[in-house]
Amino acid sequence: MINHSIYHHDTSQQWVTFVHGAGGSSSIWFKQLRTFRVHFNILLLDLRGHGNSKPKLQDSLNENYTFDAITDDIIEVLNLNDIEKSHFVGISLGTILIRNLAENYPNRVSSMIMGGAIMKMNVRSRFLIKVGVIFKSVVPYMILYRLFAFIIMPRKNHKKSRNLFVNEAKKLYQKEFIRWFKLTSEINPLLKFFRQKPIDIPSLYMMGEQDHLFLPAVKKISETHKEAKLFIVKNCGHVVNVEQPKVFNTQVIDFIKSLEYPNASLKLV
Repeated sequence: MINHSIYHHDTSQQWVTFVHGAGGSSSIWFKQLRTFRVHFNILLLDLRGHGNSKPKLQDSLNENYTFDAITDDIIEVLNLNDIEKSHFVGISLGTILIRNLAENYPNRVSSMIMGGAIMKMNVRSRFLIKVGVIFKSVVPYMILYRLFAFIIMPRKNHKKSRNLFVNEAKKLYQKEFIRWFKLTSEINPLLKFFRQKPIDIPSLYMMGEQDHLFLPAVKKISETHKEAKLFIVKNCGHVVNVEQPKVFNTQVIDFIKSLEYPNASLKLV
């Protein structure tokens, strides 16, 4: 079972589950934990091979690295802790897992909050994936990861996010990186399905206005999917929860509370 941490609230019945992206860990939510604990029960996860979910010997023989399998890792933790339903907050690749979980287990999802959501791979990002596929077995994975992190988060104000993810990725093993990289190279059909099929679950997309690779596709989704709302964070790149934590925390908490109290106001720009 993957590593996880539970933080119980004295009175709230609401759960919020945080799902990090590829190369990260539950530690990327350090700017959210204190604030969210005031309002909700919290579940933090380390996805397989990340953080303290270290790969075991039998994992090296396991080829079952699919989005469904990793989604089921999350469901296993929910079941263990008797969490019937949760709000899910994700970043980057974690948003794909959340959307997949909502597709496979809609009754377990109260809402989806997707920061730096990946909903379409444009020409540039598809080219990067192809380059990575060619060189993933011969080039040290940290060289590839640093390159991708810089292309996704190129600006000076993205440096903190870039460094955080690079430092977390150093904890991965080369074989583990290759498994995850292979997984990301096969997401186009899944993303196309997500874009074409709206889901009847309240969704908030938190996107940085400088998230040049992924923001355009999310704008289209927010215009065509009834339950999808979009908040664009000013002067911000891909990793919105790290670059603009106060804005991120306020908007996400207000969104969740607006579902519990429909008359509450939520300002979206």
